[in-house]
Amino acid sequence: MAPPELGDHPYPQGAIVCAEQLLHTATLAVPIEGPAPTVTGALTTWTFSPVADILIAVAAMGYGWMVMRAHRRSEHWPVIRIASWYAGLACLVLALDSALATYSHRLFTIHMVVHLLMIAVVPALMVWGQPIRLLHLTGGPRARAIIDAARLRSPWRWLIAARFTVPLYAAVLVLTHLTGFQQAMLTHAWVHTAELLLYLISGYLLLLPLVGGELTTEPAWPYGLRLLVLAICVGPDTLVGVTLMMSSTVLAPAYAASRAWGPGALTDQNTAGVIMWLGGDGLMVVLMIIVAGQWVRAGDQARSFGPWLDGIRQRALLGESTSGGDIDAEQAALDAYNTRLAQLHGRRPVPRRDDKDGNPA
Repeated sequence: MAPPELGDHPYPQGAIVCAEQLLHTATLAVPIEGPAPTVTGALTTWTFSPVADILIAVAAMGYGWMVMRAHRRSEHWPVIRIASWYAGLACLVLALDSALATYSHRLFTIHMVVHLLMIAVVPALMVWGQPIRLLHLTGGPRARAIIDAARLRSPWRWLIAARFTVPLYAAVLVLTHLTGFQQAMLTHAWVHTAELLLYLISGYLLLLPLVGGELTTEPAWPYGLRLLVLAICVGPDTLVGVTLMMSSTVLAPAYAASRAWGPGALTDQNTAGVIMWLGGDGLMVVLMIIVAGQWVRAGDQARSFGPWLDGIRQRALLGESTSGGDIDAEQAALDAYNTRLAQLHGRRPVPRRDDKDGNPA
């Protein structure tokens, strides 16, 4: 039997179109939707992210338990910190489970809103909640010892050092927006999950020593340095935003391919660039204003770089296990300094000898 002609195809035309759509969307992380979203639909559209939602619930209950424990001990824990923590968790739920999560797979512009929530808003609110300080206050001697020891070690200082967090922040912004990453994110669900984790972790590590009084390093960063780092981070936001806004090449065609409504792919991408530029820079400016206000309230003592520079000098001379004090006035620090010098020259340290009154001989 001769094969059927194109016009005499044995299958209904609707079935052919349906098969073509299925083949077209087989590589997409989300299928093509029907009608455009409405206000009512956007307000009532919710999803469930099992692992993330369980972790958010654990974080909410754990923080609440520590706050109640602090109150039972008559320890004051400011309401503003509690409100900040739970506002951060609420924003996280919005980013992961609300209509924002659903339509972030359809529109580059909505993706950019989720991106700003995950990399700036949620981390800042969590830093203001100060969970590390709360755990140090209520966790008992063992928890305090672990936190205090970790704060003095190089890995922790390296993780929140600007020489690591600023390049990480810039790399995450550039590589996830100006390469083929967005297209891969829309066609592979695990890439989308990795992207959200990258945003949250890079934003949290960046803002941890900058925007609040969280228990991080000793001494805390000077406010002038915090403002400088935040100002530098405006650069990557501007670069990515302006590039997307001015681009004439569609970087992620899967956004437009996943829907039959809304703006064209290039218009959507250009608008996302505007949101990134104005929204990202705007959030950084807001954080800088908040840090400047903290600086003013801290008074003259916080305006000096002296304690921070002394801490660097102390760690360089005596090692990372020492903290606090004036290394020129404390005899113990002087002994540690002499021991350090002896070790550097390959000599055996000579123990200090005291006279009968306890004074150095």
